[in-house]
Amino acid sequence: MPYVPPPNLATLSLAEIAELNAQRKLPPVEQWNPQVSGDSLMVIKADGRWFHDDGEIKRPAMIRAFAGLLRRDEAGQHWLVTPHEKQAISVEDAAFIATDVARTGDALAFRLNTDDLVLAGPDHPLIARGDPDLPAIYLAVRNGAEARINRSTWLQLVELAGDDLAVTSQGARFSLIPV
Repeated sequence: MPYVPPPNLATLSLAEIAELNAQRKLPPVEQWNPQVSGDSLMVIKADGRWFHDDGEIKRPAMIRAFAGLLRRDEAGQHWLVTPHEKQAISVEDAAFIATDVARTGDALAFRLNTDDLVLAGPDHPLIARGDPDLPAIYLAVRNGAEARINRSTWLQLVELAGDDLAVTSQGARFSLIPV
């Protein structure tokens, strides 16, 4: 069955986003602790493109499959994890790119470059890094991995923010200005 991307983010309700996320059925990589490790020879570039052994991976289905196996450890190392082996993957900035945002009810819903949908909130906080003149905003996605908010999505967030350049989502408040 071919992959069908989710509909326009702005048209989805919270219930529809929850249903789409439930249908994704990601593997339980947080439960897997394989002892065998290696190097995947893979890199996720800062612009979100994936490479293996210097060749770009261009099939969206492959990228989505690999993205479902990602985990980042406490030291910041990203891994592709299976029940039997984990392989290091180099990530230049963030594993994902947030490419769109919409206010849906009391939540900010983000679409990632992998078509994942993530609701910002206590479990998926927005994190402001950098400095006030050049902020970089990240969204916690899953298993320690983050999405960098791209420029157009950052501009959308600024439009949704109050005068203090902060946004709220699912009862949590996030500043768009690094401290």
